[in-house]
Amino acid sequence: MRHNRIIHFLILYISALTILFAIKHSLGLSNYVIPAFTEIMTTANRIFPIYFRATIESMIIAIMGHMLSIILACLIGILGRINSFVGIIIKAGAYQVQSYPVVAIAPIIFILMGDGLLPRLLITSMICYFPLLLTFVGVFTEPVPDIEHFYYVTNTLSWDLEIRIRAYEHQKKILTVIEGSATLAMVGTIVAEFLSAESGIGYQISIALSQSDMAKVLIALFLIGLFISIYLTLLAWILWPKKRPTP
Repeated sequence: MRHNRIIHFLILYISALTILFAIKHSLGLSNYVIPAFTEIMTTANRIFPIYFRATIESMIIAIMGHMLSIILACLIGILGRINSFVGIIIKAGAYQVQSYPVVAIAPIIFILMGDGLLPRLLITSMICYFPLLLTFVGVFTEPVPDIEHFYYVTNTLSWDLEIRIRAYEHQKKILTVIEGSATLAMVGTIVAEFLSAESGIGYQISIALSQSDMAKVLIALFLIGLFISIYLTLLAWILWPKKRPTP
């Protein structure tokens, strides 16, 4: 099941296009509102190389942002487990940042950092780190009495051993949320490129929308979905090695 994501995406995308064309013909909408299939294919033949390179660029940033968000969420989860004033403040601050909409924070980030790689990475990680943070905080603050009791009695339970025990005990939960948050990383990248960037598939979508060119938007959505499906397939292959298909 985990290795059929590309096929599932293609089925869903074709089904969505079929429904879209059915609505177009039933309501008699013009090609300006919903482009004809031939127009989509003609546009794809013309812009596919440009959009393909833009999607690769965005996907690289999304993967880097995803990895960064995992590291940040893990570190904050470790610090947030400490029942002290510092731990409480760190955890509260991490939660508070999530309450602000990205469109409100992004202009400040772009003013301070410009519109290069760093602000896109930061916005990407900000969007996808929260479910990771909730999981890590929940895992690292949930005791495993059956195992921890032995080390506690023998006075050998250090903070890092405690974290390793809890992480191992809840590894399935951690791996699942890591896999699930990958799609949010791409969303964050596109949002960052849409707000202020000069490259990437999000930037291309913003241009297409300003031109009211739905054919370009549909092509961009196809490439985004395809690359996300490939990334999720590879991620599942890495995270769940026991489920790798046998040759």
